Formats: sequence, structure tokens, C-alpha cells
Amino acid sequence: MTKANDMRYHLAAVALLLATSAHAGDSGEYLTRAADCVACHTAEGGAPYAGGRAFKLPVGTIYSPNITPDPETGIGNYTDDEFVDALQKGIGHGGKRLYPAMPYNSYTLLSRQDALAIKSYLFTLKPVRATAPENTLRFPFNQRWTLWFWNKANTADQRFQPDSSKSAEWNRGAYLAEALGHCTQCHTPRNWMMGLKTSASFAGATQAGWHAYNISSDKLHGIGGWSDADLASYLTTGFAPNHGPASGPMAEAITNSLRFLSPQDIHAMVTYLRDIPPQDDGPPAPKPTPVATDTDPLGAHIFALACAGCHLPTGQGRQSPWAALAGDHSTADPAATNILQVLAHGSTLQTPQGQVFMHSFAGAYTDQELAAAANYVQAQFGGVAGAVSAADVAKAKE
Repeated sequence: MTKANDMRYHLAAVALLLATSAHAGDSGEYLTRAADCVACHTAEGGAPYAGGRAFKLPVGTIYSPNITPDPETGIGNYTDDEFVDALQKGIGHGGKRLYPAMPYNSYTLLSRQDALAIKSYLFTLKPVRATAPENTLRFPFNQRWTLWFWNKANTADQRFQPDSSKSAEWNRGAYLAEALGHCTQCHTPRNWMMGLKTSASFAGATQAGWHAYNISSDKLHGIGGWSDADLASYLTTGFAPNHGPASGPMAEAITNSLRFLSPQDIHAMVTYLRDIPPQDDGPPAPKPTPVATDTDPLGAHIFALACAGCHLPTGQGRQSPWAALAGDHSTADPAATNILQVLAHGSTLQTPQGQVFMHSFAGAYTDQELAAAANYVQAQFGGVAGAVSAADVAKAKE
């Protein structure tokens, strides 16, 4: 190898290293936000990072732990090595195995430098004395020693390795999406062990009652038809013209995490997402100009009473673009999964214009009325014939 080639190789290696580890100016707070730690470790109405949020799974309920620096109920006694092991291997203080509700099979890709920067920031927080409720898992899932087998099958325990055939920006985007942002945890289906089905990465999946849509490069089911500007806008603000607003867990991710990322990092994520192999799973995106199908008059009546004031009869949204329904992926989902979740539980999103929200309608209308409204929205704005029943609404309320 010539000196010139050797120098080019060295510069390329440095560029990739910078792309995948902490950037100059990346603080522990920035990395903690990029990893969205506050979302899972904050109970509704509770202190940030103090834990206690419930995760209801098919095998029982898991509660997130306190990660403030309280020495008795939090992570105040964690050594550097223990904290890194928790993120990279799912092994907590004293060798206690963590349940994979903690996405350590994504955080395993984090560099030690970034993991310790996150620890340093968490240790600047005010200690909060708070003990999470006991998990209520069925046997044998309540036996933590069984996680050794789960980890062998579902966790690589390896750090992120840059792809030398890709640009530094692509590698930075991969690191943000795969390691810090752990996007696969919501947007990838699960196998029979509830591990990630890697053969269908980013093909979309239903998590906690919400559908995280396909974000592969597929043009019909994924984001292949989105422009770079639309993707950047959606990741930053939770809205892109003709694609509708974010809701549910995605709105939460934007509120707590993505809106704090730099424009350069958002663009890096867009670059990476653009290159994800297409997957043809999940509901298709709505047509640009959907043709409304025949609808139940009850649905049109409920929409006029409860919805048109904010969303307008055209679905373009009144006053705020975040009220737009036209183009929203959820309107073309035959199961109406996210429509039902919003109707049953509401949704909030922090935007540059302030907080926007849609409250729950579960107490104001019957299940039959909400089912009719959901079917109307699907027909009017998604171009699909809705088949939502009152039983579907009742299930969503659970």
C-alpha cells in the first residue's frame, strides 16, 4: 500500500469513527435524549427518570426501574462497568439480568464512551427515592435465569461496526437509528420468543396496541415515496405535508427525543432510512386522492359532530397542520389500529407551535358510534372500506 493510499485509508477510518461515536459537542444529555431514556423510565404523573412505567406484555406486566442517582432505589451505586453492562448486555447491578423490555439488544451497539456519557448525565439529575412496583410475570417468565437462553438467541452483544463502503453520514444515521434511537424495537415484528425478527427489519409491527408502520424503503408500504424534506420534517416536528401527524408512541418519541436532535443528525437518519431494503409488509400508504367508499350515515354524523371542527370535512386540518388527516398512514390501515387507539386514549405531541393533542372520546360516545366514525375516516381519507366493529373499539379501550 502506498503512503497516499495509506493516508486515505486512515482518514476514512477516522471519519467512520467520528460518525459512529460521540460527535464533538455531543453531551451526555444529548445522547440520553437521543436514546429516549425518559420515555420508558417515567410513569404517568411521576418524576422524570424515576421509573414505574408499566409495560403490559402477553406474559404479564413489567415496570421500568428508577434511573435517577438515588443510591437505594436508583442507579446511584452503579459502577461504570455495571452501567455499561446494563446497556450492552442486559446485566444490572450485582449481576441481575434485565428483562428485554429494556432494549439492550439495541443498546449493545453503543460505544463505551457514549454509554458512560449517558451515565454521567444521569448522575447529574436530582436523586429521587422511588421504588417501582413488583413485576407480575407468569411462570416461567418470572425466572430471570431463563434470560441467559433468550440473550443467546436474540442478543448479539457486539458494538456497532461501521460499514466502510458507506459514507460517514450513512454510518452516523445507522448508529442513531439502530443503537441510540433503537427504532427496530417498535418497527420490527417479533419472533415466537418475542425477540426481533431480523429478517423483517423495519417492516412494521403492532406494539402495546399501536401499529408502528413500515419504515423500509418500500414505496407502497414504507417510506420509499416520501421526500427527504418530508422525512426530516416528520422526524423533527411530528408532521409532514400529505402524510398526517405522528401519534401515540411515535409522537412520544418525537416529543422526548427526536425533536432535540441536530439537523445534521436528522439528515443522517434520513440517509440511513432511505437505504433500508424494502419490505412489503403491513398496510399500504393511503392514495394521494382517495376515493371515498360507501359509508354508514352514522359515521358521517359522528364525524360532523365530533371531528370536523378540528380536522375539517376535507381532512386538511383547521388552524394547525397537525390536525390534518389527509395522507395519514393510519387511515388506510384496514384494521384501523391507530385510529382506534387515538379515539380510545387520545394522543399528545409537542410541536414548535406548542403542545397539540386529541383527547379521548371513549366516554362521550358508544362503542358502536366510535366504530362508525373509524370506518368513515378510513373510507373518506384512506380509500378503504372499514370493517371496524363495536367489539374492536372495546378491545382498544383495554
